[in-house]
Amino acid sequence: MAIADERQRAARTLAQRAHEVGRASGREPWREALQWISRGRLGRQHGRPVVPELGTPWQDTVSGDRVGWRQRAANLDGEFAFSVDYQVCHRCGLGWVEQPFTWPQYQRCGLAAAGLAALRAEHLGIAWHTLGGHFAESRGFWTVVGAGVSGAYQQRPLCPHVDRG
Repeated sequence: MAIADERQRAARTLAQRAHEVGRASGREPWREALQWISRGRLGRQHGRPVVPELGTPWQDTVSGDRVGWRQRAANLDGEFAFSVDYQVCHRCGLGWVEQPFTWPQYQRCGLAAAGLAALRAEHLGIAWHTLGGHFAESRGFWTVVGAGVSGAYQQRPLCPHVDRG
């Protein structure tokens, strides 16, 4: 029981550090140039991108699941205690989050709320949504984190400027 309490205490502390974010762009200029020169025939990525582990409390990297999307993750003892994929279209003023996941032993420690709040703080003026419907067991979570948030994390399709990934 003491180990579980210690883990939850560490997760709560990590939630308070959501502004301490390491970043890796994930861009590959040589691949982008090859695609541009060949008009998309060459240089396409095959398979999923490798998501680096940066060793910072929170990290912002390419998504391992959605091409063109980003992932925000919380690192705790060498594992991602929380992660969420996100995409922002500044042209439309819209943002989407997908697949927020917190390991069960770290749930209700504030990691998801802190991670989503940090994204909102970094992307001011954006209305936040999800692509899919919310599972019945997660509706309470979305109601709480969406309160007072523009878009309220309600379901909305992507705008034409964003790749579905």
